[in-house]
Amino acid sequence: MKKFLFLILLVSLFLISACTNEKTQSLEAFYKEAKIESIDKVIIQDGSTGASKTITKQEQINEFVSLIKDIKFTPQENQEKRVGWKYGITLFDSKRVFKFTLSEIDDTYYDSNPDIYPIVENYYKQLEIVEK
Repeated sequence: MKKFLFLILLVSLFLISACTNEKTQSLEAFYKEAKIESIDKVIIQDGSTGASKTITKQEQINEFVSLIKDIKFTPQENQEKRVGWKYGITLFDSKRVFKFTLSEIDDTYYDSNPDIYPIVENYYKQLEIVEK
């Protein structure tokens, strides 16, 4: 009986901890949780071509971050693993890095509101700096 109660307690704690990580929040809340305070570089990578563009000018960084920071991410019900992504973004704080794709943050799949894809795609296409 004690083993059964222990197992129930263990499963309950697992479910509680799993649920607390998956909540609707802004992109800014995600990167603040990762201790990213002052973003000094951004890399946007195109998942279909592998090409990436690096933003190092603070004015451009601020403009891009202001476009996406308030977007809300809501966990998807279906958390099955997927292959591929449209754009990956890496935010750099001189000591820390926060990486995510438009639909996945920290191994959890999300829907964004408003949709982050057209915002990132339009900004990416306007950037002139290209790296491979």
